[in-house]
Amino acid sequence: MIDVMNRLEGNIALVTGGSRGIGAAVALRLAEEGADVALTYENSAERAAGIVEHIKALGRRALAIQADCAVPEALTAAVEETAGTFGRIDVLVNNAAVFLVGALEDLGTAEIDRTLAVNIRAPFVASQAAARHLGQGGRIISIGSNVAERAVFPGLALYSMSKTALIGMTKGLARELGPRGITVNLVHPGPTNTDANPADGPNAAAIAGFTALGRYAEGAEIAAAVAHLASADADYITGAAINVDGGFAA
Repeated sequence: MIDVMNRLEGNIALVTGGSRGIGAAVALRLAEEGADVALTYENSAERAAGIVEHIKALGRRALAIQADCAVPEALTAAVEETAGTFGRIDVLVNNAAVFLVGALEDLGTAEIDRTLAVNIRAPFVASQAAARHLGQGGRIISIGSNVAERAVFPGLALYSMSKTALIGMTKGLARELGPRGITVNLVHPGPTNTDANPADGPNAAAIAGFTALGRYAEGAEIAAAVAHLASADADYITGAAINVDGGFAA
């Protein structure tokens, strides 16, 4: 029987946007299961340092890299720094994202360009860079969104579009990288309790009401699914979009 808490022993993981929210929960869970973890952050240097110290306290190596994921060169450099520091990369988690919403007529080109750059181009660029280092058993896991399948409120068109694009990327990369023994999957979180979207926020009750379970997820629940996909237990799962959404899309 596989020891769950050591499933990722010896693995090297990179989590984009890993200083807070779901990304921080993922970084910590991967470390708890045995991985050494690098994470990128844009502005939250203090939070990133805290996650690094937490990972080191678990007896794992950790690295925080400042990078704006909207800048391809910065993201590629983060991948290369991770591989250079730890010797390789086994798991890439594309988590960094922006959530820019608004009425169709109010969204300008700046909001459109930023959303496409961070939510679509960045996961592709990071996957492209990481694929140069991934070997047999390598993993690419992207964080999508429940609104990729069900946009229940107005103003979500831009964000929903950006997250839906990850479905096509995941399927395409799964086909391309499968012969190399690399799996590529997508996790769609439902409403999740984070600083940006607290479970006690002004619209939380209405949002939770769209789920079958009637509640928000905790970041650890999303991270558990990511850790499973990163492990050898998920060797035969690829090209999949997995909903961890409390039945939001049911």
